[in-house]
Amino acid sequence: MKNEMIKIDGSYGEGGGQIVRSSLALSLVTGRPFEIDNIRAGRKKPGLMRQHLTAVNAAAEVGCAKVTGNTIGSRKITFEPQTVNAGKYHFTIGSAGSTTLVLQTILPPLLVADKYTKITLEGGTHNPYAPPFDYLDKCFAPVINRMGPSVKMNLKRPGFYPAGGGRFTVEIQPVEKLDRIELIERGDITARRAKAYVANLPEQIGHRELKVIKQRLNWDKNWLELVEVKDSIGPGNLVTAEVRSENVTEMFTGFGMRSVPADKVPVPLVKEAREYLAAGVPVGRHLADQLLIPFAMAGGGRFRTVPLTMHSLTNIETIKKFLDVDFEVEKLDKDLYEVRVIRNKK
Repeated sequence: MKNEMIKIDGSYGEGGGQIVRSSLALSLVTGRPFEIDNIRAGRKKPGLMRQHLTAVNAAAEVGCAKVTGNTIGSRKITFEPQTVNAGKYHFTIGSAGSTTLVLQTILPPLLVADKYTKITLEGGTHNPYAPPFDYLDKCFAPVINRMGPSVKMNLKRPGFYPAGGGRFTVEIQPVEKLDRIELIERGDITARRAKAYVANLPEQIGHRELKVIKQRLNWDKNWLELVEVKDSIGPGNLVTAEVRSENVTEMFTGFGMRSVPADKVPVPLVKEAREYLAAGVPVGRHLADQLLIPFAMAGGGRFRTVPLTMHSLTNIETIKKFLDVDFEVEKLDKDLYEVRVIRNKK
């Protein structure tokens, strides 16, 4: 029943903030209220952090919702949405907390709202453990646009962890219902590009990172670019490896840390890029997680990807609490999986 309170255990699966964000998004999409307990029980600091609280409050504003428990450190909230209102919004995290994760919370209902929306977000735009702005702009948004809406993103100023201070806008032209699509073939690779971003740091850091990518992925030097960021409030470092194909673009990222040598920063992303390229799939592990909600909203569709993460498996179970869909995950080969979204028949 639509108005029955959905009970969610925040410690389920990977036990992180994704359960909160997905629940908020799906509550706004369906109009169904929920209660979540044990928020972020799987993390060192359980409960709502600033970026999670911003997501809760942003969702409440967009959905005119009644909320309890929306305070820093809270381990339980209730959320009762009313009507999703498109329009102009401005949300500030007030720290280096991830603006992209806040966007992912409120974007789904606005994709199927009744009119145009423009959102301005301020805080961290390039954070560890969150998709950087570039990823959403180049990888995620183009897939969503194939499903009918128009999502345009514009970075005004980058905000690196830990200083933050970034700013970007998102313009959303919605549709009544998302179209079902399939992402089965990657198609030919049309371009490869690696970028090392350095903000208020020596350029040599970026050069060392690009050298690792060149050597380990055997990429041509003309595919490498050092980007010196001029307008960042604080220091920051990010390296990306982008693979553009006929049907999709994927990106792999590494974040510079104070305690990590520059030539170690690209190592995990190189490993992930190799696995993706070897599997021959269109959808990487992070994009797979992000496509689950829009595909479920469309009531169907399928895509091929690498083995699903615990993050994605947790997300699937959360989605099934709100939407009358099921997911078939079939292993086709060693590192090749097909995910199918199926509308349940009553």
